[in-house]
Amino acid sequence: MTLEATDANFEGLVLQNNKLVLVDFWAEWCGPCRMVGPIVSELSEDYKGEAVMTKLDVDSNPTIAQQFGIRNIPTLLFFKNGRVVDKQVGAVPKSVLSKKIDALL
Repeated sequence: MTLEATDANFEGLVLQNNKLVLVDFWAEWCGPCRMVGPIVSELSEDYKGEAVMTKLDVDSNPTIAQQFGIRNIPTLLFFKNGRVVDKQVGAVPKSVLSKKIDALL
């Protein structure tokens, strides 16, 4: 299950999580974001128990988006132990994201 990250819960959900966390920065009006969303949902099932998949709406949660310098969406940040360890900007196939996750686990 993909979790919803917000300005309010980001620290606990992402930064204090001891698992690998993928954050999908997106917006409702973004076409490529709508292509990435279902992929992130599939990855949440594929990596259940190993990694956490989250989505953060940049329009509703501008503080976190600004904090991490998100200028283009979709942007996916990979966090481990509260730190950004990888980044993907733009829509990519599931296989690209799976390879990144596998390398970080």
